[in-house]
Amino acid sequence: MDSILQSIEILSKEKGIDPQIVLDAVKDAMIAAARKQFRTNEELVAEVEEGGIQIYALKRVVEQVQDPVNEITLEQARRLDPNAEVGSVVRIRRSTEQLGRISAQTARQVILQKVREAEREIVYQEYAGRVGELVNCTVKRVEGNDLIVDLGKTEARLPKKEQSKLDNYSVGDRIRCVIKSVEKSGKTPGVIVSRAAPELVMRLFEQEVPEIYDNTVVIKACAREAGERTKIAVQSRDRDVDAVGACVGMKGMRVQSIIRELRGEKIDIIEYSDDPVVFATHALSPAKISRVNILDPEQKHMEVIVEDSQLSLAIGKKGQNVRLAAKLLGWRIDIKSEEEKRREAEAAAQALVVPGAPVTVLVDHGLEEEIVERLADAGVNTVEQLGAMTPEQLEAIPGIGPETVQAIQIAVNSYYAQFEEVLEPAAVEEPVMESEAATEFEGGAVAAGDSPATQGTPISEIPEAQESTESAASDEDLVG
Repeated sequence: MDSILQSIEILSKEKGIDPQIVLDAVKDAMIAAARKQFRTNEELVAEVEEGGIQIYALKRVVEQVQDPVNEITLEQARRLDPNAEVGSVVRIRRSTEQLGRISAQTARQVILQKVREAEREIVYQEYAGRVGELVNCTVKRVEGNDLIVDLGKTEARLPKKEQSKLDNYSVGDRIRCVIKSVEKSGKTPGVIVSRAAPELVMRLFEQEVPEIYDNTVVIKACAREAGERTKIAVQSRDRDVDAVGACVGMKGMRVQSIIRELRGEKIDIIEYSDDPVVFATHALSPAKISRVNILDPEQKHMEVIVEDSQLSLAIGKKGQNVRLAAKLLGWRIDIKSEEEKRREAEAAAQALVVPGAPVTVLVDHGLEEEIVERLADAGVNTVEQLGAMTPEQLEAIPGIGPETVQAIQIAVNSYYAQFEEVLEPAAVEEPVMESEAATEFEGGAVAAGDSPATQGTPISEIPEAQESTESAASDEDLVG
């Protein structure tokens, strides 16, 4: 008995499990093995005794037996227990010496299953509340395309889909990940970590930028395509603190360390705005936006117009720039060039023009019905005919003088003006200024929004930060 309890104690310490859980697992395993050995449906219980773990069958005492498996007569019961009464339960000892190799294997499988379930529960309780947290781990082994990493107390899985395509790790490498999820069941239960999630970039900025850590600068949104580009929107809660500049750091030193951790992934640092028009202008950087039209505020649908030369830049490689901007805003974005928008407006205007419109439509534009009747009597039946006539020809019609000619011209101009409005560009909700609110870092190089002195210069070639005030001034120059 002592050896069994010692074994349970050792196993409990190794797995970090409550000894009572292991003991209950052993009892369940013994009962399962006994059922398989004796091929019975009796109600069995296991008890810890000095000789080890003993199995008992439970039978209810009745006057007349109807279920021989679970019932026993009072006479038979009193042979086992003189104090037995009708309605009481007696225990009949079952020998465990007959349990063979197959039964022992069954017991072993039950114990392992119970222990695994207990381990999963402990892991779940430990990590369920830490989803999104940044963790340091070590690559332990490779299973197919997945990596198994050591978190210290347990192992975690880094699936292929949660890896950046720029990452390439070997066994023993130390990496930083975020906890993606904690699963209790399924093919791969346990902790799932990620290096492709946007939360990884957010946690890295929180570590590198003190202003984010102390909540002076807030990360409002982050959109990422792992291994290619990330757009992160930040906002300052202090008017004296530049949110973009704080994230960039002196000579780009803060963002440089994050770029190294992400193996050269491009990062756009964008100034957040509550106005979706201004925010969209910033988010689509480095492209210059002509105007933004809100098509459906409730469905969050907007239209962005750019110069023809800026269209490919706004869309990005394989649509990446606009796709990330849409994720960042949470809006559906349609990008069109000025030429495309103009063709659409012309087509809409042509669809509205009615060929051979009767002169009677001019009544809706302020022309008196009496004048319309005089025109019709003179054989002028369409607006096109009327518009082609000279003032002299109109005055030749009986009952039409110079003042009437002027009224006709006003009505005709009003009729055609409605189609010209369609051709004009839609009104911009707010003036779109050239944005300096986004700073792009491409493969470790400052590519936009920095000072002329460092624009396009690889960060590795930027001189080390100077001392005192010169350093502070350079930081401001960097972000414009």
